[in-house]
Amino acid sequence: MQYITNSEKETKELAKKIAQNRKNNIIALTGPLGAGKTIFVQGFAQGLGIKDKIISPTFVLVRQHGNLPAGRQVFYHVDLYRVDDFKDLGLEEILANKNNIILIEWAEKIKKLLPKNSLWISFEITDKNTRKIKILS
Repeated sequence: MQYITNSEKETKELAKKIAQNRKNNIIALTGPLGAGKTIFVQGFAQGLGIKDKIISPTFVLVRQHGNLPAGRQVFYHVDLYRVDDFKDLGLEEILANKNNIILIEWAEKIKKLLPKNSLWISFEITDKNTRKIKILS
């Protein structure tokens, strides 16, 4: 499936819908800097009912956003832009827990670590405000 969004608000609304209808707990996000991956994560978190302010974990690499309102699931936002060595991040443990909902920016860097049933979403900048968002699997 492919979507075109023309604003941050539209990207967040799309992400909310995907969050509310998701079948996957691991969402792999790919695309260039400024393509809207973090904006998407913000909308996705809102769709899950998370009230935390979602900011990019570019420097801390992994942010945990506590338990979701409806249960024991924990939401993680991972940003691998600045990472080349993944061994000490604890990703294997986070990925192994079926209760975790994980959105990973720059996920192509750890493609081999991700389960086959991960949902892959790519972002493309088509002009200043417009993004092409493709759900790949």
